[in-house]
Amino acid sequence: MHKNTVRAWIKHGLPTIDRKRPMIIHGRDAKRFLEDRRRRAKQPCPPGHFFCLRCRAPKIPAGAMVDYLPITPTSGNLRGICPDCHALIHRRVSFASIYAFHPTLEVAFPQAAARIRDSTEGCPNCDFNLEGENNETA
Repeated sequence: MHKNTVRAWIKHGLPTIDRKRPMIIHGRDAKRFLEDRRRRAKQPCPPGHFFCLRCRAPKIPAGAMVDYLPITPTSGNLRGICPDCHALIHRRVSFASIYAFHPTLEVAFPQAAARIRDSTEGCPNCDFNLEGENNETA
């Protein structure tokens, strides 16, 4: 850890052995301090809410609309937009419990875009389909 980080922890209550320099901290005290700090910072998300990392708070997606992005055959991510900061917010959910997760959410199942090589038309910036023209006349 950076020394300024440890100094800030000491200001916020991390106990030291004594006030002499160098300051010595028991490992079990540091572990307890960090666990308590992590526990106090937790914000559980209620059903239908997603945790926005930018806002640092649970949010209901804008318009109650989300996309389901499969990861495995049985689970995937729900992706929505934060109503306040407009960042993408995600939440992992099993496919079987999508509608039980929050019944008022409108879930879309986007289809993958077709690959260019699978299309019947050529590439839009390809010059090979110009018939009868060459580089001098083009």
